[in-house]
Amino acid sequence: MTHAARTVTVARPIEDVFAFLADGMNEQRWRPDVTSVRLASGSGVGAVWAQTMRGPAGRSIRGDYRITRLDEPTLIAFEVIAGPARPTGSFALVALTPTSTEVTFTLDLVPRGLMRLLGPMIAKQVAKEADAIMNVPAAMEG
Repeated sequence: MTHAARTVTVARPIEDVFAFLADGMNEQRWRPDVTSVRLASGSGVGAVWAQTMRGPAGRSIRGDYRITRLDEPTLIAFEVIAGPARPTGSFALVALTPTSTEVTFTLDLVPRGLMRLLGPMIAKQVAKEADAIMNVPAAMEG
């Protein structure tokens, strides 16, 4: 299994950070490889977000995901349901002060099939995705 986790502090109340991360329309604001996103179906737990991302060699790949858990305002969990990689992930939020929130973004991927042969490349991509959480503070300011 490939695992990556990154933590960032956002100078905003926990409720604001939760709402920002729970709204998939914000993905493009903090994840540079997301080229389009839209709500495909549902709301809350079970909601499906259709997204397109820049993949290897700049090709477009799907990265649709489903919300699997929402514990407002402390946890958002999801599973990727389309595309070449199908990680699961979560955002764990902790209020540090009334106006400061710590967010830990975790991704886990079990490579299957031919992906198992690409271990180092897969690990690098999962880490890159997790690193994007560092963009959230600036994205929430803009």
